[in-house]
Amino acid sequence: MIVEELLPLVSERFLNDAHYREGHLRIINALPDRRVLGMHTPDMKMLARNLFRQGESEQIIRRFEQEPPETLCYEELTIWGYLINLQKCTFGERIPMLERFIPLMDNWAICDCWCCNAKWIAKTDKESVWEFLQPYFRSEREFEVRFAIIVSMLYFLREEWLERVFSKLDELDFDRIKSEYRTAKRKPATPQEGTVQGTAPYYVRMGAAWLLAMSLAKFEERTREYARNSKLPADVIKMYVRKARESFRTRTIDAL
Repeated sequence: MIVEELLPLVSERFLNDAHYREGHLRIINALPDRRVLGMHTPDMKMLARNLFRQGESEQIIRRFEQEPPETLCYEELTIWGYLINLQKCTFGERIPMLERFIPLMDNWAICDCWCCNAKWIAKTDKESVWEFLQPYFRSEREFEVRFAIIVSMLYFLREEWLERVFSKLDELDFDRIKSEYRTAKRKPATPQEGTVQGTAPYYVRMGAAWLLAMSLAKFEERTREYARNSKLPADVIKMYVRKARESFRTRTIDAL
């Protein structure tokens, strides 16, 4: 929809270096039908900020909302999310924008880029945000559930919220959550095959593991106790242990 405005910002290396382009696509791992232009994250953030400063962000958001979702590229969806986060508005005014945007998250990078840049959540009434997250925890769609998990990890890993966050992880029904990604034991031969090397819904499982690894860095004993007695699948606990060992913050801490 605004592809013409984005093309001049596409990385030259992405366009001209096949090895770099393939690596970029593998990291994002977008679904096969989602076009990826090859923009860098800082450039997408910069463009979103410029649109906001120029007073064009609300107009662009409306244009995104009216466009068939399948026609939007990965970068457009990411910029859409940035623009929602930049709006100066109340939480109530932001909710309709989020309700249109969140169901279109079909990729871990779109989801996590939005969550990591939603700094306004830190200044918003947490009970209201928590209530807003509840339908997404219960969703059958992979990235709606991941959205709720990553927001919880970034903004609710606090002493007073920890039991509620752990309770939500225990309530996840992984068998109900549908994923558009196929599980493959081999490394994809080409980028954007729509496969993952793990049990579906892989990105929900990895999100839960990441949350626990982050929690371990803040609340060692309570996280270990939860992990030992949780209702999470065994593979999620294994992912958590691996992520804890990989992090410089927790590599010397016993995860279980």
